[in-house]
Amino acid sequence: MPKNTSALGLRTAGALAAVVSLGLLLSGCSSYDANSPADARGDAKNGAKVSAGAVDCAKERCIALTFDAGPSEHTPELLDILKREKVPATFFLLGENHVVKHPGLVRRIAAEGHEVANHTWSHRILTDQDPEAVREELSRTQDAIAEITGHAPTLMRPPQGRTDDEVTKVSRELGLAQIMWSATAKDYSTTDSELIRKRILDQADRDGIILLHDIYDGTVPAVPGIIEELKKRGYTFVTVPQLLAPGRAEPGKVYKP
Repeated sequence: MPKNTSALGLRTAGALAAVVSLGLLLSGCSSYDANSPADARGDAKNGAKVSAGAVDCAKERCIALTFDAGPSEHTPELLDILKREKVPATFFLLGENHVVKHPGLVRRIAAEGHEVANHTWSHRILTDQDPEAVREELSRTQDAIAEITGHAPTLMRPPQGRTDDEVTKVSRELGLAQIMWSATAKDYSTTDSELIRKRILDQADRDGIILLHDIYDGTVPAVPGIIEELKKRGYTFVTVPQLLAPGRAEPGKVYKP
């Protein structure tokens, strides 16, 4: 476990490390119908088109960087990197010990043009909870983020990627689409930044959604190399909503490349 675990809170880091299996991206998930970014673009209503000057991911080689479980003391460095490289990202934030502890970072994430999203309050596996507990996990984080930024998220990522009909129903009620991923470095299992970089680059593909965590020691140092190489390969970095545009992430639906 990373040396900064105590600083981040034993409960959160322990939960994150314990619930994720090294072998699978979405291990143990309940069955669901996933929509791809291309599906979302194809579902755009009334012949909607991408706004003038915006990235058109039907034409460009797009990829989305996403970061889970922050913000943390590593997030300022990450935001500096993203600002320098002019790369937008999507941040799935944890409420307890993160959003409430770092409101200034939440404001900065939003102010610098990144997408602010919901990763639950305390990282409980939602499929193990009753509907009211699921609602509390999501709504508490919605409220905390809205209080800080003035806007409630429209995207969520269920811990460990686990969802089912009840989670979908509550997500729909709260106006949240469910966002999965296509590439992960398993950065909870290593502090080797070069290995994190290699794992992501090996899995990167068009319309991909990259999952990283800005709470672990090895992750943020890997980001400049990931960005540099993917730019060389011709990728354009976008937020998740930009990846789906002119379509929109519909509440309750699951999106996965």
